[in-house]
Amino acid sequence: MTVSLLDNPILSSRYFYPWPNHFENPFFVTGDGYRLGCRYLEVSNSGPTIIHFHGNGECVQDYLGDFEQRIAGLGANLLLAEYRGYGMSSGEPALVALLEDVRLVVEACDIPPEEIIFFGRSLGSLYALHGTSLYPQSAGLIIESGLADPLERVLVRIEPRDVGATMDELKNEVDRYFDQKTKITSYAGRVLIMHTRNDDMVSAYHAERLYEWANDPKELVLFERGDHNTILPANEEVYFSKVGKLVRQVSSELNHKRV
Repeated sequence: MTVSLLDNPILSSRYFYPWPNHFENPFFVTGDGYRLGCRYLEVSNSGPTIIHFHGNGECVQDYLGDFEQRIAGLGANLLLAEYRGYGMSSGEPALVALLEDVRLVVEACDIPPEEIIFFGRSLGSLYALHGTSLYPQSAGLIIESGLADPLERVLVRIEPRDVGATMDELKNEVDRYFDQKTKITSYAGRVLIMHTRNDDMVSAYHAERLYEWANDPKELVLFERGDHNTILPANEEVYFSKVGKLVRQVSSELNHKRV
């Protein structure tokens, strides 16, 4: 099995920030020699299910309590996906290897793709958008502080020579696995993109490009308050009102199909 340049241990050690922790009632997803310590909150038989991929310096535990209760209040089920090596998960994180786990998580929750909303924050936008490429019939996509150009973030961590590659080889590898433009232009479900204009880590132009590439129906929300890591608390009410709007639209469409 050929290992991607993007899964080189040097890049993984500089890119990811995993740490262990524990919480009650984990939802374990089993992989090949590892398991993912996710969290699954079911509140509705008729509502959609949000599958959420968190940011790099976070873990599932950070989204317990207020976040999951706010999502539950919108009438959506919530599966908080975890990465290898983070929280209660075993294994080691690597950019391309984690793509394999998106399908594992979807299959483990046993939800029809038509009822799924993929939600990705920052790093998690790579895996949420990959989810829509695997399941183009999924109902919705939410990207918060997401990445339009993953190569930009890779080059913050390494130079191509660090992984024994040229710039062209590294760029080709990113395009092979994380072509955000192709993935989002191929998706026909509802899209919500949220970002803050003051993001000091991932410029708002990433959101603007993703929105430009996306198909209708789509919405772009650029908050004036907060930064990369405070976008939610600085804009909590509007943040959840926008998420709630998409959830209601998806719920209405699902109920219409069931009639």
